[in-house]
Amino acid sequence: MDVSTPPANALLVIQPYRSHGTWVFDDPAVGLVREPFVSGIPQMIDDAVRNIPNAPNGFRLIFSTAPFPGYQVELTLLREEYGGNWYREEGKNREGWLCPALFKYFAKPPQKIYAKAEPI
Repeated sequence: MDVSTPPANALLVIQPYRSHGTWVFDDPAVGLVREPFVSGIPQMIDDAVRNIPNAPNGFRLIFSTAPFPGYQVELTLLREEYGGNWYREEGKNREGWLCPALFKYFAKPPQKIYAKAEPI
């Protein structure tokens, strides 16, 4: 490992919000503006924020490739398609597709993604 390169954060944070009928997020650090969640992921987010007041105006989404205290969602990699990757939500019978923006955060698709939604 190059010691001049800091290690990647174990926990990553974005702040999704509703725009044009779906969940989106901005992350200027990696060049994303109103990046939409599509194909099953919006429904997963709807469930995760059910008890967060004013979630459509924004909430904090913490995610990691390792379990962390209080995580609510565990996603397991299924397959690649159209440059993105399909994940299965553990404990529920549903899948969601994460677009190639995933590679702004991970060099390769993680086998597992753990996440937690909380108020800002």
